Amino acid sequence: MRANLKDRRVKPSESDLNTVDREICAREPIQIPGAIQPHGALVVLRPADMTVIQASRNAFDYFGEGVTVGKAADGLLGSIVPRLAEWHRSVEPVMQVHIADTLQVTAHRSGPSIVVEVEHTPPGQLEGLFSKLRGFAQLLTAKPDIAGSLDVSARIIADLTGFDRVLAYRFDAEWNGHVVAEAGNGALPSYLDLRFPAGDIPAQARALYASNRLRIIPDAAYAAVPIEPATNPDTAGPLDLSQAQLRSVSPVHLEYMRNMGTAASMSVSILVDGRLWGLISCHSAHPHSVPVTIRDACDFIVQSLAMRIAALVHAEDGASRVALSRISGRLLASMSGSFGWVDGLVAIADDLLDQVGASGAAIVTEDRYLTAGDVPDEDQVRGIVEWLKTRDDQEIVSTASLSQQYGEAEDFAAQASGLLAVRISELYPSWLLWFRPEVVRTVQWGGDPHKVVHESGRIHPRKSFDAWREQVRLHARPWTPAELSAARDLRGAIVGIVLRKAEELAELSSELKRSNKELEAFSYSVSHDLRAPFRHIVGFAQLLRDRETGLDPKSQHYLQTISDSALAAGRLVDDLLNFSQLGRTALNRKPVDMNKLVAEVVKSVTIRLEGRAIEWSIDRLPPAYGDATLLRQVWFNLIENAVKYTRPRNPAHIAISGEAGHEQMTYRVVDNGVGFDMTYSGKLFGVFQRLQRAEDFEGTGIGLALVRRIVERHNGSITATGEVDRGASFVFALPSDIKKGRAIA
Repeated sequence: MRANLKDRRVKPSESDLNTVDREICAREPIQIPGAIQPHGALVVLRPADMTVIQASRNAFDYFGEGVTVGKAADGLLGSIVPRLAEWHRSVEPVMQVHIADTLQVTAHRSGPSIVVEVEHTPPGQLEGLFSKLRGFAQLLTAKPDIAGSLDVSARIIADLTGFDRVLAYRFDAEWNGHVVAEAGNGALPSYLDLRFPAGDIPAQARALYASNRLRIIPDAAYAAVPIEPATNPDTAGPLDLSQAQLRSVSPVHLEYMRNMGTAASMSVSILVDGRLWGLISCHSAHPHSVPVTIRDACDFIVQSLAMRIAALVHAEDGASRVALSRISGRLLASMSGSFGWVDGLVAIADDLLDQVGASGAAIVTEDRYLTAGDVPDEDQVRGIVEWLKTRDDQEIVSTASLSQQYGEAEDFAAQASGLLAVRISELYPSWLLWFRPEVVRTVQWGGDPHKVVHESGRIHPRKSFDAWREQVRLHARPWTPAELSAARDLRGAIVGIVLRKAEELAELSSELKRSNKELEAFSYSVSHDLRAPFRHIVGFAQLLRDRETGLDPKSQHYLQTISDSALAAGRLVDDLLNFSQLGRTALNRKPVDMNKLVAEVVKSVTIRLEGRAIEWSIDRLPPAYGDATLLRQVWFNLIENAVKYTRPRNPAHIAISGEAGHEQMTYRVVDNGVGFDMTYSGKLFGVFQRLQRAEDFEGTGIGLALVRRIVERHNGSITATGEVDRGASFVFALPSDIKKGRAIA
């Protein structure tokens, strides 16, 4: 075995010559060879009258005198004609049947004709087969990854078929193959982790692999059996054998097998989501046949493998999309809270890079140029943008090897071998670009992938499959479908949310107004329908108390409890309505005198104190910028809570203070009341969350949730600290008049 290290560059003349020869090879009509392999026989029937219109020269050896071209099928073949006719009227693609105990017949359609294939099948093929398949299914489902699934599949196929070497072969984006799993007995050399160039399996061969999942060549030295006559009389053309198991294969492929040192082979296609994903490729050093029943079992195994691969790929893709969607959410929130989408993205640069797994990003607009992470020089980035403008696929462009399309990129491959670019605007030159660095890899091929043997005026397959290494440069890690989708989603969000046309905004505004009216009508209905029953309960309880003056104390207590509960339920309805309507109320933002608001609230609260001893400490408060009505509600709830939870104290101490900062105003309400356990502070601002018993302190559990919602709508924040029996402190902050952060609509 030899190992060569070579930079992946090919002389133009040699490359051109190879391309021409491979195009000639790719045009070889492998689906109409006019012959079959000799391990079976083939007959072509006309469905209308079951006349034999073509047959392989060896058909008599299998069917006897019942096969005569130009006459209706008779004898052994004629015995299955009724079943063939019934199958042909169905939609089933294939029919299989045993005849004469040792013959396996398979039928399929080819154009207007029925193609019947027959092979000898030894008895006893099903013994132990189902047990092995059951064991395989258990092993397959236990494997957590694709590598393990391929390995267990290769091993069971080697066990069932008796081939010397079974390879699990995966295609990359350029149709190069990579051996990712192997099972063998040592009779043939190991190809594990070797790569094979796309030219080893031409495009038309891959198309056949995708349409006909299983192919077998029991003996690479076979003599082909011709089909007679060569032309199908019903179509006046050669017979299409794309779906035939016995189809004779290309001489180039047989030569390839001999060069590889294999005398027999079988391959089963791995189709994932309808696309050729890879192959299970089996080889033997000597001629080796596999019965139809075992081949069908192998096909079932590989189909199960394909479904497992699809499930794992979809699960990985789904998990990636979920993770990226969280990042998208943070990016959208940042853009919504900033003056422009550019500022919002740059504000959380790490998330911008993580959105697609990039190492660098650049935002290029008409008047701004901003970057994050590792990027090329500004002139180089602007050069990329100019190149992007010349392309038709301007909305989104992705490549893992930018230098192959944009030659200048070779100079900055260390920063930008991979490019993912989205155009934000059709009217203005706005681009968002992500970059990935070059990943230099050493790839081990099964033979020199660039070497082509020319002889006798045609291309020949290469003769050496020794490990041949080359260094691959100017390539980055490819972008995944989930990352491309995340880029599209972000572009859509920017275009749809930040750069939406004025008429679309007007339409949305009209729809929101309509929805708000419906919600207001619903709120009114709830208010009217729920409040009235509670008033009735209170009223009738009072009437009953007035009428039945002789009720014992316990009955009087029951009536009072009914009244109190109904009143509490009414207050709860009022609070819920206030909470739900808050999100639909437009903010009337303007300068607010917080001293005036606090004075009004303290006055209204102290009217109901009934002589309680409270020591107030109220500092001079800085003005705020917001909705005065809603901010008054914040002060009322916080001060009322301080008064309520200091009830056990004599005297109670309540301190109100504030301070002005450059970007925000901060306000505090501190008391010496019952306090709370910080362990449960996370529940403090939730709806219906109470940290004190309802029997000790009245309330609906909505007040602090309402406070937080108002503060957050002002782009502010609120926190609370406390200690059991040592009081509590509530601090809320609002953007200053200078900053005026955009309130949430």
